[in-house]
Amino acid sequence: MKAIVSWFGSWSMLAKHFLFLSLATVVLLGGLAWLNLREAEHVFRKQVVMDAQIIIDRTNLYMNAYLDNVQNILMLISTRDDLLDDGKEKEASDVLRNYASKNSTLYKNLYLVREDGHVITNSQTTFDIVGNPYIQSLLAKAKQTYGMFITEPYQSPMSGKTVAFVLPIESSQTKSYKGIAVVEIDLVQLTNMLAQFMNTKNQTFAIITNKKNIVHAFDASLPLSSYRLLPYNTSVFPPELRPDFVEQISDLPVGASELEGPQGGLVAVKAGMNKLGWYFVAFYENSYFYQSIQSLYKNFSTAAVFWIIIILASTYMISRYITLPVRTLVAKMDRVRDVDVQHTIHVTGSDEIGRLARSYNAMMERIHNLLQETREAEHRKKQFELKMLQSQIAPHFLYNTLACISSLAKQHKIQEVRETIKALVGLLSFSFDKSSEFVTLDEELEGLRMYAYIQQIRYGDKFTMTIEAAPETAKLRILKLTLQPLVENAIFHGLVPLKRPGTIRVRAKCVKNKLIVTIRDDGMGMNADQLNSLFAERGKAPSKHRFTGIGVMNVHERIGLNFGSAYGLSIFSRPGVGTLVRIELPAVEHAEITK
Repeated sequence: MKAIVSWFGSWSMLAKHFLFLSLATVVLLGGLAWLNLREAEHVFRKQVVMDAQIIIDRTNLYMNAYLDNVQNILMLISTRDDLLDDGKEKEASDVLRNYASKNSTLYKNLYLVREDGHVITNSQTTFDIVGNPYIQSLLAKAKQTYGMFITEPYQSPMSGKTVAFVLPIESSQTKSYKGIAVVEIDLVQLTNMLAQFMNTKNQTFAIITNKKNIVHAFDASLPLSSYRLLPYNTSVFPPELRPDFVEQISDLPVGASELEGPQGGLVAVKAGMNKLGWYFVAFYENSYFYQSIQSLYKNFSTAAVFWIIIILASTYMISRYITLPVRTLVAKMDRVRDVDVQHTIHVTGSDEIGRLARSYNAMMERIHNLLQETREAEHRKKQFELKMLQSQIAPHFLYNTLACISSLAKQHKIQEVRETIKALVGLLSFSFDKSSEFVTLDEELEGLRMYAYIQQIRYGDKFTMTIEAAPETAKLRILKLTLQPLVENAIFHGLVPLKRPGTIRVRAKCVKNKLIVTIRDDGMGMNADQLNSLFAERGKAPSKHRFTGIGVMNVHERIGLNFGSAYGLSIFSRPGVGTLVRIELPAVEHAEITK
């Protein structure tokens, strides 16, 4: 990746300008073309879905009309309750055959069933041989139902896959229950009639009940390829839709939805429940929506080829015209490397490039002056920030320390009062000393001991601190108040929240011309987020527990500013184990130790 970036960076301004302008124009026009095509596809898809909804509404009207026809037949049969009387079997069978012959495209078989279970049908001979075990269950259900009801789809020995319409019949004289009239419809014929509304190549449909059962039937006269859009289980005959797919389409909302079929994506348009308690779902292949916009793709492709050629030619001419004088100026400016050395360009013209050259000369002079001013201001700012931080002794620290001294005095612990006051005075003197920003490690550790003593007076045996410093580190130079903020952080965030005494260990040694100081505590520890927040504390208000305004971030930045980015803090922590802070400084003796 670096090699590619470097290679691209070596390109001329002409090449880059040509590339960017060409890409921007091509992307813009390509995006507009793509949006137009997508919009055309969206409009076409919306139109097809609207057409599908119209077809579905018409289909539902047809099915509602179908239901009305069946209801009329049942009502006509129910008016002849005398056909259920003994001795009327032949007349009843003739009446049923008459109704069936006039409506052979709709009905498969008609039945009259007496209360005692005797069955009369339009195909009595076939029924006597084959039988129909579902009739008796329909009779039992009708005794518990008022009015007409429609069954779920079932496989009838006489009618194949069918749905039964059942109407209880009462005596016209006594109003007592006499039996039922049953119509088994021809689902294959119904499916074929509904299929006339659909284009079988790219479209198909399914009818499901509100109990998630498939209503339409498989037509054995059609090839299996006619059922390719939906996932049929062809290992059984007749093939059936897979149960998981039936479950999926049953849960679809009313309207248009997208789902996956065996041949790819499908758009499903589901209608609301009709009078039969069925849902009609139309399916369209996704590719169907793209067929009518193929010509648009071809037109856009042809136009795009010519447009890109024109764009590339015009972009090259524009880029060359703009960059040629600039490249001339760049060749003259190319010798400028070091801003500390003021370079000027000889001005030969009064055009835009000449004015640009004069502006460049004035800019270089101003930059040179500003650079000097900025360096001096930065140095003064660094000194001022340190003095401000050192002078910001937190009121809570003084208040808590004085409160401890007052408490010790009330307890007549005179020696502890003397030592505490001595530590406080020493710590304040050490902090306010403006003679130097640097101290020896011994002096820094002495200030740290005084601070730790004051905190131990306040918290008792809440923590102990041990210091181990190699003899050769005693006179090495360190920034004042480098260790105190880190120990302070360990006390208040690591040890004070504990319910047990804690330990802080401070160690100093020299390793390969480096002063290494480590501060380890066995306190609460920190997770990754808390650890990261230590280096984001600049934007936060200082804690009320702090002795000064110097925090972990300040310590790290001060070390980097004074010794370089190779030095600073490294913090390692584990929740419940503790925290280790490692400080790396150059091993240099303090220049003012003789004072």
